[in-house]
Amino acid sequence: MYQVLYRKYRPKVFSDVVGQEHITTTLAKEIETGKLSHAYLFTGSRGTGKTTCAKILSKAVNCLHPVNGNPCNECEVCQGIESGAILDIAEIDAASNNGVDNIRDIREEINFTPASCKYRVYIIDEVHMLSIGAFNALLKTLEEPPAHVKFILATTEVHKLPVTILSRCQRFDFHRVTPEAMAKRMNYIASEEGFTVTEEALSLIARIADGGMRDALSLLDQCTGHGDTVDADLVCSVAGMTGKDHLFSLASAVNEKNSAKALELISDLHGKSCDMERLCSDMINHFRNLMIVKTVRSAESLLVCTADELQQYKDQSGKFTLENILYCISLLQETMANIKRGVNRRTEMEMTFIRLSTPSLTADSENLLRRIAEIENKIKGGSLTFTPAAKSPTAAEPAESTKAPSPAPEAEAATPVQAPPPPQESIPFPEEKAAPAEEELPWAEVMQELTGLNMPLWGVLNGSSAVIQGDFVLIKSDNPTLSAFIKTGTNARDVKTAIKNVTGRAYRLGLYNASAQAPSAPAQSKKDPLENLIGKARDMGINVDVK
Repeated sequence: MYQVLYRKYRPKVFSDVVGQEHITTTLAKEIETGKLSHAYLFTGSRGTGKTTCAKILSKAVNCLHPVNGNPCNECEVCQGIESGAILDIAEIDAASNNGVDNIRDIREEINFTPASCKYRVYIIDEVHMLSIGAFNALLKTLEEPPAHVKFILATTEVHKLPVTILSRCQRFDFHRVTPEAMAKRMNYIASEEGFTVTEEALSLIARIADGGMRDALSLLDQCTGHGDTVDADLVCSVAGMTGKDHLFSLASAVNEKNSAKALELISDLHGKSCDMERLCSDMINHFRNLMIVKTVRSAESLLVCTADELQQYKDQSGKFTLENILYCISLLQETMANIKRGVNRRTEMEMTFIRLSTPSLTADSENLLRRIAEIENKIKGGSLTFTPAAKSPTAAEPAESTKAPSPAPEAEAATPVQAPPPPQESIPFPEEKAAPAEEELPWAEVMQELTGLNMPLWGVLNGSSAVIQGDFVLIKSDNPTLSAFIKTGTNARDVKTAIKNVTGRAYRLGLYNASAQAPSAPAQSKKDPLENLIGKARDMGINVDVK
């Protein structure tokens, strides 16, 4: 019968335990000198060797011929413990035996001397799962057990144990196994089993296992089911690491300040049954990887990725400032909390990516510092220049009064100055004059056209209406983000195209103002702090020229 690798190659002596020399050396010396404690506490993350060391310790204290503190694994006691024939060694799962009655049974059993061994050993795994009553019932027994009884407690969550339990045990903290130690052990097992594993595959498995030797061997076991040769591509396929293109695409949309592209990607992923909470978690990890690449010289030691993905991370991290990456992580973590208590997870993700792609929507200090850092980088790169402002005419230099005043630019060309301005199409507004009569517009047909042109924009305009007033189509909507959203990317162009397809005529766009019944600019509740900063620069005689 086939036995999985982590069971087949479970260490039988202390010297075989990987990465826990600080513990195994101490335990072997205690056994060799006979200075044994009555209660041990093994704590650490999963797969680091806690239960394995507990079983080795239970054999070593009862072995008839110990070798340098290790069990010989040849005497009848060692073989009986290994096969489970000797009942003096009891392994108890506290997750399913966590009541007071279970501890009372142990208290009654310890009064009997061992049948075959020198010590009766109780290994209580996941001891933090015991109830408060069970802990209280164990206290006195754990402090002063009979001389023939040893307790070994194991847990992954030591902070859940009462202090009264901790003070009665000799505590050993198991560390995460280093990738180098894991790779060495897996290479030995591969040679014993007769299959080939590449160095890159060993390194990748060790990083995926995150310090757990059992997880590493389980993943290696899965890979060997596909053939006798294990490489990095096979490890990626088995571990489910493929298919990260959508993460890079979403990050690129944020960098390009293209919210329409981001919403299209989210819509596509939602249609493929992608869980929005998992997507948010993956994006946090993605920006974390960008942060690591941005700040650490040897990032490959801290990332779980292939060589090609590492190069992609390096290329994309160069397009972000560190302030921008940290802001994205912060906002996504806030979104993760909102998703857990929100109603519509997709809406939360869409709102987040609109905020990430449209800096002017967020006016907090963190976002302002991030945008200032972007301007500084543009100055360093030469894409942002400052030129002296033109002097205003004085009495000595009167302005030419004979020149005809230049015509005012059309409203379509007038857009607020921002630094740096994202590519956008402005929403024009006609000059103030008597408003012409309003005409009905088949807005439902326009919305139907939009479903084929720009689905995210259709979602923003859902529930809106519109009328024709002269050369303008005025949009009525209660959505406060409409003004900023329709200026982003190609959204205004798509609305005009849909209107022309329905009416056969090209119109300009505006927002319906109920009080004036004329198109008006969208009101802003708060002025952008960055615009204030640029305005102050102009007042000081400096013109900001954004290239």
